[in-house]
Amino acid sequence: MKQQTLAMAADTQSGFEQHRKPTRREEFLKTMEALVPWSALCEEIAPHYPKAGNGRPPIGVERMLRIHFIQHWFNLADLACEEALYDSASLRRFVGIDLGAESVPDATTMLKFRRLLNDNKLGEVLFARVGKELQARGIKVNTGTIVDASIIGAPSSTKNADKARDPDMHQTKKGQQWYFGMKLHIGVDSQSGLAHSAVVTAANIHDKHPLPNLLHGNEQRVYGDSAYASQKELIVSKAPQAKDFTNQRTRHNGVVNEAQRAKNRNKSRIRARVEHVFGVVKRLWGFGKVRYRGLQKNATRAFTALALANIYLSRGYLLAQVRP
Repeated sequence: MKQQTLAMAADTQSGFEQHRKPTRREEFLKTMEALVPWSALCEEIAPHYPKAGNGRPPIGVERMLRIHFIQHWFNLADLACEEALYDSASLRRFVGIDLGAESVPDATTMLKFRRLLNDNKLGEVLFARVGKELQARGIKVNTGTIVDASIIGAPSSTKNADKARDPDMHQTKKGQQWYFGMKLHIGVDSQSGLAHSAVVTAANIHDKHPLPNLLHGNEQRVYGDSAYASQKELIVSKAPQAKDFTNQRTRHNGVVNEAQRAKNRNKSRIRARVEHVFGVVKRLWGFGKVRYRGLQKNATRAFTALALANIYLSRGYLLAQVRP
């Protein structure tokens, strides 16, 4: 048994602060502690992780994965995460750091871990493994898929060392406004509301092009906004049994088709579930703008964020299984 230090006793509030109330952060971390399949995800990373040798022994995979997830949940850069771990007892408890016996992994260690995930495309692997774990717990992929895309902004300024924009990002026009960045395309189960597929492209790629890659092939219905209108051939190429339930355009030659508008409204009651996923990833966890240059680095972040969003959105069902 590990001996408890004074620092650990203070972190665990052993006999101190009797009137203390748990914060929302602590409650959230407690929930994620119980629901994230840590051992399964560590199995995916372990073959690529450095092994102990003659030098300094590597930090445990699970500890680095916990720190990496904290960066996603609270939108923290490497240095900001290092400082947050020194500052917050709840974050240290979640990671398992005792300042009386060890220091917090520095920002460079976090950078190297993120590069390891990116170089081996482990973001996609973690996303797929979380999907398998959720299915094993009873959350099934059904026969309806909602497809949608959202723009993730990138800096458009050329006031940098290269005097140029990120070459992997592009601009696109939405409505009457121009945007620069990338697009996150996702396929979401129409019943559970969880993402089962995703594609990352530059922002100038039309929503319809990744459509077949967002379907699993067993769909009976495919929902989407009017950007996917008249794409029945693309849908059938991947899901032969699927019916096109995408919203159709309602205005022709300045005349609004009220009957079609009413049909679109009914479809949108289901289609709106895709926005819950984007709401978690972009609004709750701050992935409304890219943090890195290049599509691959941001794709790794996007797939990891979607995996964590699936766990978060299914927390009610999963907690009912965990509780006695």
